[in-house]
Amino acid sequence: MSESQSRKNLGRGLSALFGEDAEDYAALDRVRASKDVPIEHLHPNPKQPRRVFQDAALRELSESIEANGLLQPIVVRRHPERPAEFEIVAGERRWRAAQLARLHSVPVAIRDLTDSQVLELALVENLQRQDLTPLEEAEAYGRLMKEFEHTQDALGRAVGKSRSHVANTLRLLALPDGIKDLVNDGTLSAGHARALLAAEAPETLVEEVLKRQLNVRQTEQLARNGKAADGAGKAKTRKPATAFKDADTLALERDLSNLLGLRVNIEIAGQGGSLTVHYGTLEQLDDLLRRLNQDGIAAEGL
Repeated sequence: MSESQSRKNLGRGLSALFGEDAEDYAALDRVRASKDVPIEHLHPNPKQPRRVFQDAALRELSESIEANGLLQPIVVRRHPERPAEFEIVAGERRWRAAQLARLHSVPVAIRDLTDSQVLELALVENLQRQDLTPLEEAEAYGRLMKEFEHTQDALGRAVGKSRSHVANTLRLLALPDGIKDLVNDGTLSAGHARALLAAEAPETLVEEVLKRQLNVRQTEQLARNGKAADGAGKAKTRKPATAFKDADTLALERDLSNLLGLRVNIEIAGQGGSLTVHYGTLEQLDDLLRRLNQDGIAAEGL
């Protein structure tokens, strides 16, 4: 190294020795991928799929962190606008709890990720933690399928869920906004909400479900046979089930519903009958047609 170069490096001070000039951050992160950083240098991901952070759960996690420390590093990347600070990729809940525990610094694992990779990892990480609301879970599945072209099978394997669970969860996206709010705040279960998708006016029937405290099976029956208000304010009665279903028919309905990820209704009429598949969105219908065209049903064991 020349004398002039040596004087230049010395003039840059300790930051040059530790590689902490802005242009050196990427090289530094590759060498020192995990370290403690001041908690105020971390910032949430503005595209974080999780929107609901339960206060009681955060306090419980905060008490654990206060007693044992933060055992798992928070995954971050360099902030795109503040190179000396970081954007959280996975672990915002832990970061929030660490603030409640009054930690001054937290361990981080630094990753070099694009915006697309950040969103994908955040979605998958949240799904694997299994503490999203049902609608947050549905929205995460929907975004992974739309923006990253994941299939339902691939998503199920990635998060340890069955394909039918993914498909049934996605059905929640077809709910009216008012019922979505009831699911998000825990007033209505995801099972009740899916049952209401079969109703002509789910916003009207949900009031009866809550008032009478119906279970999911009773809600399904209400959605099939209940009353729904028409545009003129009059009530019309939906067509009741035409015949009693034996155990074999009910079992076949369940098997088909689990296989397709959609509600299936079988009506027996003499030696024949009808098979009805209920879908909530055109995307679900497109997915079903695509799988049928690709012989996906046969491959899955029907």
